[in-house]
Amino acid sequence: MTTTAEDTRLTIAGKTYRSRLLVGSGKYRDLQQTREATLAAGAEIITVAIRRVNIGQDPNAPNLLDAVPPSEFTILPNTAGCYNAADAVYTLQLARELLNGHKLVKLEVLGDEKTLFPNMPETLKAAETLVRDGFDVMVYCSDDPIQAKMLEQIGCVAVMPLASLIGSGMGILNPWNLSLIIEQASVPVLVDAGVGTASDAAIAMELGCDGVLMNTAIAGARDPVLMARAMRLAVEAGRAAYLAGRIPKRFAASPSSPMAGRTT
Repeated sequence: MTTTAEDTRLTIAGKTYRSRLLVGSGKYRDLQQTREATLAAGAEIITVAIRRVNIGQDPNAPNLLDAVPPSEFTILPNTAGCYNAADAVYTLQLARELLNGHKLVKLEVLGDEKTLFPNMPETLKAAETLVRDGFDVMVYCSDDPIQAKMLEQIGCVAVMPLASLIGSGMGILNPWNLSLIIEQASVPVLVDAGVGTASDAAIAMELGCDGVLMNTAIAGARDPVLMARAMRLAVEAGRAAYLAGRIPKRFAASPSSPMAGRTT
């Protein structure tokens, strides 16, 4: 099998991206560090919490879009901080106005403030409304194959199961469920939440994920810009390993040198 450029690129809602690493915009020291880390990650899509970050709502405050302008990046508005479908829908309708009709959005409806686990009944309700309203919906969800399939059937353009709790850095706790979601999906599957370090990102890609979204793992690192570079390499390496195909695991040794024709 020959690997082509298309094998290494990510297509969401009809648009193709060179990078399979998506990043968040929160928790950085300042907007300059946000920009430096985003560039080091090689990310083309940057997600923005509309309820927490200024992208024009307050003309007197620093504007994130000055650091990561839409002319350079695809801005992905999200509904972080929303706990019901109505609030999530309203937030993304506001984002569409602020971003001149922008359609690509990230839906997340949270269940509680302690775990930030997705509230799936409200997520499904919001997804139906947003798709009907013409949005291209990428959706944060539980690692439940049935729920993920339901979101795809509603019309979401990507499903984004959590690897572990948001900001926990615990990595992929249930690779089996994630594999089931990937196996059945006909839309991109991206790990969202729980990545802590580069090896977590590589494992997600080796499992067959189409991409990884992260924020805390980069912004919370001792050196966010260096970690962003590490995550970029990890995603690229994990994708290449997935395409190359790993050797099967064995319970016995297998010599590296050929045995045929060996002299005694």
